[in-house]
Amino acid sequence: MPCLTEIYVLFYPNKVKVIPLDIYNLLTPVALAHLIMGDGSAKQQYSLKICTDSYTVKDVVRLMNVLIIRYELDCTLRFHTQTQPRIHIKQRSMLKLRAIVRPYFCESMMYKLGVMEGNR
Repeated sequence: MPCLTEIYVLFYPNKVKVIPLDIYNLLTPVALAHLIMGDGSAKQQYSLKICTDSYTVKDVVRLMNVLIIRYELDCTLRFHTQTQPRIHIKQRSMLKLRAIVRPYFCESMMYKLGVMEGNR
């Protein structure tokens, strides 16, 4: 599909996975919800990590800057291994994050936001 080819070209120039320079405009609340559903992992209801292991540190920082500037989320860079950077969204930003992405989340994925069955 041509519309998917456009997205593919942005995220895989020269067949290498990158965070596009225009990620600020691309990372809508819907896109953020999909990112978390695919690569997010809650630490109970307290915090969340986004597994950005296959990106460079520069790309992960570019993505983090959007989370900090556009969405006002408190997040840090942590390493799973020496070469696998991950984004950690802190507990104090979880309510805000849930408010941003919850309308676009599949019910079966709510656990990734730290929302347990009885807390919906």
